[in-house]
Amino acid sequence: MTLEQKAKHILEQLDILFPNAKGELDHENNFELLVAVVLSAQTTDVAVNIVTKDLFKYYPTPEKLANADINHVMEILNRIGLYRNKSKNIINLSKILVEKYNGEVPNTRKALESLPGVGRKTANVVLSIAFGIPAIAVDTHVARVSKRLGLVDEDDSVLQIEKKLMEIFPKEKWTKLHHQLILYGRYHCTARNNDPNRCVFREFCSYCSKI
Repeated sequence: MTLEQKAKHILEQLDILFPNAKGELDHENNFELLVAVVLSAQTTDVAVNIVTKDLFKYYPTPEKLANADINHVMEILNRIGLYRNKSKNIINLSKILVEKYNGEVPNTRKALESLPGVGRKTANVVLSIAFGIPAIAVDTHVARVSKRLGLVDEDDSVLQIEKKLMEIFPKEKWTKLHHQLILYGRYHCTARNNDPNRCVFREFCSYCSKI
């Protein structure tokens, strides 16, 4: 099977499994999306959705969060990982949104990555979901699935994985594919204890071949 054939097969199977794939972070606007994605680093979406329910009740806008008492924010976020740093980051990024961007979330990678707590992955998520700009955000699930399916090399960096996936798959598929790979990694191709009989890609999955 050529790489082109493999990519076509992967897209077909993922469309069957996740025809309406989308992000699982709860949000009602671009600001809430940005904050939720920042908080999701090294934390499950389920955990983030629990804390943001309270966070956005008290601080629904950049203006409100920019003036928040950090101790109160930490109290709300203390159930997720790295909550102290994340509390500082979301308060500081809110201040920048207010002071520099009139309270709006910017729509360029450079501007997004200049915000505290925002790296390339977070910027990609925001660009694709908030502004419809095609992007592939590589998290642990996307990296794991891509490596097991032979789309990238085992020692590839996150950036290398992103670039290779962008070369392999059509641009119009990137955003949906990003969500599909996350969901496949989250619910099917987990880090360990997988049943190879449930793998729709077992004919070329490196993990299944070892079991």
